[in-house]
Amino acid sequence: MYRLSKMRFGFPIGLFLLLFVDGSVSQVFSRQMFNTPSVMVSHLVVLWLVCGVLFEENMAMPLVKWAAVIGAVFDLYYTGIFGVYIFVFPLVVYLTRQLVNYISPNFLSGLLIYFIDITIVEALSFVASRAVHMTSMSGSSFLVNTLGPTLAFNLAMFVILYFPIRWVYNWLK
Repeated sequence: MYRLSKMRFGFPIGLFLLLFVDGSVSQVFSRQMFNTPSVMVSHLVVLWLVCGVLFEENMAMPLVKWAAVIGAVFDLYYTGIFGVYIFVFPLVVYLTRQLVNYISPNFLSGLLIYFIDITIVEALSFVASRAVHMTSMSGSSFLVNTLGPTLAFNLAMFVILYFPIRWVYNWLK
């Protein structure tokens, strides 16, 4: 079914489009998003991947492969080196699929799953940055100044974009 649908081409196009929208949002709103000491990080790529799991229903899409590809591109495009996202994005897809087995996918459960996924993405990114001494921020500082604002921004983006993304997925099917 996946091979014969528009989803075969639409999903990667949307994924790469949101990769660049992530950077554009960060650039355009850099004064508001990166105001010291608080930092808000846009994760629209994760939103597209999570929605891919929520809306795939009976259409088995190769989301883990696309997550690894976009993780590699994300790392190389934004940091210049292979980093944590090449592993974190496929982990997010796997975790979301596991959660969807126990929770019926709808708007509120999707919001909860996205909350969990963003927390994992940011926490693993923080742990990796601490491991290679890219940051000296304490854990409590990370929770208050980075994780909290990032969750607020991304959950607001989920609320705003959930129904348009669902419409796009239905159109692509």
